[in-house]
Amino acid sequence: MQTQVYEGLFLFDSNKFARDQASLPGEVEKIITDLDGEVVVSRFWEERRLAYPIQGQRKGTYWLVYFRSQTDAIAKIHRKCDLSAGILRQLILKIHPSLVEPILDHASGVDEVPEEEAATNGEGAVPGANESPKAVEPVGAAAE
Repeated sequence: MQTQVYEGLFLFDSNKFARDQASLPGEVEKIITDLDGEVVVSRFWEERRLAYPIQGQRKGTYWLVYFRSQTDAIAKIHRKCDLSAGILRQLILKIHPSLVEPILDHASGVDEVPEEEAATNGEGAVPGANESPKAVEPVGAAAE
């Protein structure tokens, strides 16, 4: 069976995550490694109010994980996450092989430019910030 790189987005119960911030991410990583997977990057993404309650929860914590695993292990990962009380939802996507390195570099922070350096190089500037606004003709306007 072939090993692929996957992106997993896990939605945690915010109350359980707030009580112990290492247990739920550790549980996800253990699920992956128990099925002979390798966690490459595991990090907090964001906490936000949910659009609708999930299992009675109105807030959720999103955790992003990039990992290598056998393709047949993904269904088992889904099943184990469904059985966990702290994991409300999960989404696992296979990353195209040509995008693996750039995505992993970005997720691990390898390609980030320090803030001071970006300011001096002009890399942090908003494109078109110094340009004057241009008039835009409305769609469907009659040609004169």
